[in-house]
Amino acid sequence: MAEDFWIFERDAHARGVRYVAGIDEAGRGPLAGPVVAAAVLLPASFPVLGVADSKTLTPKKRDRLYDEIYRHAVSVGIGVVDAVEIDRINILQAALLAMAFSVENLRPRPDCLLIDGNTPIPTELPQHVIPKGDSRSVSIAAASIVAKVTRDRLMALYDEEYPLYGFGRHKGYPTKDHKAAIRKHGWCPIHRKTFRGVREFVSE
Repeated sequence: MAEDFWIFERDAHARGVRYVAGIDEAGRGPLAGPVVAAAVLLPASFPVLGVADSKTLTPKKRDRLYDEIYRHAVSVGIGVVDAVEIDRINILQAALLAMAFSVENLRPRPDCLLIDGNTPIPTELPQHVIPKGDSRSVSIAAASIVAKVTRDRLMALYDEEYPLYGFGRHKGYPTKDHKAAIRKHGWCPIHRKTFRGVREFVSE
């Protein structure tokens, strides 16, 4: 792990902040399923090596790190916003809401938040938005892993409920197979009906 991967956390601690949480989400791009966010509060003594942006890791390595993060974190919070709400308020607002929910589920309450991206989330807590934060902050990278694994596991459960679509393989993303399944079978209750690739098949 690069030494500067802790720079934002160390800076906060140097300013007297006790609990610093990293926040990230997974699932903005899919045509189906929820957007899932994670908030992770790591101890300064966090011993796990290999934490990185979840997009750069293999599924096997993400699963291993997910277990290690839960084992050593001070706290982990999860926030989930489903497809119905995504359609109602739009995906950006849903992602920000999921991140706010994840923070509410942290115990102890954090003193400062490190947010992946460039948009603040709806909370009164002090926050620092960090573009590409999942490759710059260890706490945000840990959150990206937890959010991704949590969402993938939810999509595997949806695959059992709606087996015609292959959610276990593509996790709801707009793959060729997924789009072909929508054309053949129409949409199901976890599809995002406002998204291109689904809305063309919605008639209400």
